[in-house]
Amino acid sequence: MDRRDAAPAGAFPYVVHHGAVQGVTGSAHEWVVSESASVLIDCGLFQGRDVGPAGASASDLSIDFDISRIQAVVLTHVHIDHVGRLPWLFAAGYDGPVFCSEPSARLLPIVLEDAFKLGISRQPDRVEAFLTLLEQRLVAVPYEKWQPLPLAEESAFIQLLPAGHILGSASVSCRDSQGHVTVFSGDLGARLAPILRSAQSPYRADCLVIESTYGDRLHEGRAARSARLERALVRAMEDRGTLLIPAFSIGRTQELLYELEGLIHKHRDKAINPDLDWDALPIILDSPLASRFTRVYRELDAFWDVEARERLGEGRNPLGFEQLLTVDDHGAHVRMVRHLAESARPAVVIAASGMCAGGRIMNYLKAMLGDARHNLLFVGYQAWGTPGRTIQQQGQGGEVELDGERYPISLPVTSISGYSAHGDQQDLLDFVGGMQEFPTEVRVVHGDDHAKAGLKTALEALYGRWGLEVRVWCP
Repeated sequence: MDRRDAAPAGAFPYVVHHGAVQGVTGSAHEWVVSESASVLIDCGLFQGRDVGPAGASASDLSIDFDISRIQAVVLTHVHIDHVGRLPWLFAAGYDGPVFCSEPSARLLPIVLEDAFKLGISRQPDRVEAFLTLLEQRLVAVPYEKWQPLPLAEESAFIQLLPAGHILGSASVSCRDSQGHVTVFSGDLGARLAPILRSAQSPYRADCLVIESTYGDRLHEGRAARSARLERALVRAMEDRGTLLIPAFSIGRTQELLYELEGLIHKHRDKAINPDLDWDALPIILDSPLASRFTRVYRELDAFWDVEARERLGEGRNPLGFEQLLTVDDHGAHVRMVRHLAESARPAVVIAASGMCAGGRIMNYLKAMLGDARHNLLFVGYQAWGTPGRTIQQQGQGGEVELDGERYPISLPVTSISGYSAHGDQQDLLDFVGGMQEFPTEVRVVHGDDHAKAGLKTALEALYGRWGLEVRVWCP
């Protein structure tokens, strides 16, 4: 489906949306410069019930749009719902470059190796061939630099700016030969998020395509959410069970580790309950993928914010502290699930997937959902149609279907929205307000209907206070 703006037929540039318009996943937006040249911004997986304008879904990942004019791909960040269909794009015949930030260039091969193994093939030779091809096509772009794009017979540039979402995340400004600028926000982070530099607004935009995951609400402040995390921890330890935290392998996991190290450091040499000191609380990272990402995060500390680098300067290791235990092989994972389910030893477990739609968290849920000793903490968005959304909505006393079997939810279920890697409504408004020249068109994408409507109303009110005209719409 060709979802153009209101420009006359044949006017360039314009935007076509191939995903993240009927939900929050499957991001893919095409910036069309001429009849024969365009740039694809992201190419992500669909999750849950989300579908693309032409029918792509979680069960059908084939590329369902014409790629003949696409001459470059630009990635905002490496979350799977923004990059996961790249292997299918390559298979469909795309043979051009893939631009991304420098940290993203380090993280992307890890993400896509996992996606390739899960969705296409685990054969080592095929995996290696894909990773070699990816490496040949990757172009790492420094933040703030205007990077020329290799478009045939067209002059175009992109600029990446920090987005504060995960390490390497960026908004993308696309400028054509006439100076028209279309900005794709990508996913914008919450202000003062741990580890990350805050989102930076571009200087100007004519058209803005902006996410709206939390476009209709405000998050708790960082101090409040840290206090809620501490309370959830203390309650779980008083219940003498395990605190389960489903989390995406990249971004939220590293932020949680950072915050947990901060709490342990704050309460060192104190008791969390009569039988357990904070210093002895095991933090279990049960995700080989998250462990790999965490190692790369440590190596990319030059891209951390000032606070995180100050911790390093104090001799602390916020992503590799003493109480952190990693579980890599499957046998160790099975033993850990059994041990924590059967024993009364308190622990914190962080495991993927963040929406409980697969991964190792599933085994923990199956073993522990029916035991009120344990606790479950959601720290991120749960998409419609995912088990995480069902558990969040049903809560203690409800039930959920996992792999075809019904499980009672006997444990307490808590949600802390402030730990989402997505910014809230005010963060999104600040991104627009931070520009020196404001867009006259804003397209609201990447959100549920109520979130998109809430951000649309807020943006219109903001422009009204400025006394400016704007067209805000949801493709």
